Amino acid sequence: MNFASILYILGTLMEVEGALFLAPAVVSLFYRESEGFVYFGIALICALTGRLITLKKVSKPLYYAKEGFISVAMGWIIMSVVGCIPFVITGEIPDFIDALFETVSGFTTTGSSILSDVESLSHCSLFWRSFSHWIGGMGVFVFILAILPKTGAQNMHLLRSESPGPDVGKLVPKLGDSAKILYIIYFGMTVIQMVILLITGMPLFDSITLTFGTAGTGGFGIKNSSIADYTYLQQMIISVFMLLFGVNFNFYFFILIRHSIKEAFSMEEVRAYFAVVIASTLIIMHNAKGMFASTSDAFGKALFQVSSIITTTGYSTADFNEWPALSKTILVCLMFVGACAGSTGGGFKISRLIIMAKAYIRELMHFIHPRLVKNIYMDKRKIKDEMVSGVAVYLVSYVLVLLISLLVISLDGFDLETNFTAVMATLNNIGPGLSVVGPTGNFNSYSTVSKLVLTFDMLAGRLELYPMLLLFSPGTWRRK
Repeated sequence: MNFASILYILGTLMEVEGALFLAPAVVSLFYRESEGFVYFGIALICALTGRLITLKKVSKPLYYAKEGFISVAMGWIIMSVVGCIPFVITGEIPDFIDALFETVSGFTTTGSSILSDVESLSHCSLFWRSFSHWIGGMGVFVFILAILPKTGAQNMHLLRSESPGPDVGKLVPKLGDSAKILYIIYFGMTVIQMVILLITGMPLFDSITLTFGTAGTGGFGIKNSSIADYTYLQQMIISVFMLLFGVNFNFYFFILIRHSIKEAFSMEEVRAYFAVVIASTLIIMHNAKGMFASTSDAFGKALFQVSSIITTTGYSTADFNEWPALSKTILVCLMFVGACAGSTGGGFKISRLIIMAKAYIRELMHFIHPRLVKNIYMDKRKIKDEMVSGVAVYLVSYVLVLLISLLVISLDGFDLETNFTAVMATLNNIGPGLSVVGPTGNFNSYSTVSKLVLTFDMLAGRLELYPMLLLFSPGTWRRK
């Protein structure tokens, strides 16, 4: 274990977070809020701490798989612990565990909340909650790789540890350039949505914060009603952009950089993703149409909620707790499915499901034709057996974390629907669940132990399980 390399990257992270704290401090100036002094003070402390750590250069800054996983896991924990301090100091969320839950929910783009009245927060704190979604959406380590000089091939382990999906690769030969391309696309789409919402008449603060939540597929609203109080047009715009941010960013790379629309739409994962969205929307619209005033209203509510759940954003325009059983079941299934790999969305990922389905068909064929040799292909590329095995191991790990979490939080005495969807919502970085933790509820009723378990689930889900699980492996901390 190269502890010097890990410490150096954590110091760099502290410097970056210090700079990020300046954003809510600036917002406080516009609204003349005293809470901004807290954000500014913590920004200075983070910057100075990070600078002191990085003063000593590392002679061999190597990031192999183990260093990459540990750096990312510890980095996200430290980033969340520091990020929650303003809530505690300002007294807006006085309990540290509650503040940590809220902050982790922000950075992991989950959107689950312990707050019953978000409108009571200051503008700078509301901004920080939503801004944390945007920071965590693409990943803070991807940002570091984009700005750090001389990012070598070994830093690929940092990118792989933070990026969602069964396979992570470089868009272009240089890793730093790949990270820059990702952030340029991410930033560009963010600005486009923000401008469109402004054109529709949405206030500037609302358009910025809601765009942050959409881009990061996070879902923290700035109103107690989430998105329900905005116009039908604005809700549809947010629906469309939620879906766009749930698409594999390679899709945009093919279109914008390679100028190959054919190559972009040939991606199996993207086609399957939109097929699931269309089918789910039509079924829910038909199933729940009696609860809405018109067909267009039913379509709008169904599309918005499907977009929100499959991309793991978590915004809501209706209380889907009241929807028919079939509609709620589809939404729970979408919690598991998730968005595309290489997007800002969470969940199990469409690509993994495609690989699992093809592997399942291959195994059935082997029963019929034992000597048959059949390879699995995706986008005309052969899928190695190691990746198929990796997807299977990931599923086992996912189920184990889900079951253990469910057992622990069940001690609080809530019903199965509440507990199961609470774990699903946090592990898949979705936000709201059903029943007590539905779109009109929150997670505040859970005990401290349960909140810590769900906090772990949010981090594990965002980091694809392994970085967080490796923290508890004794072998991880051996020097040799």
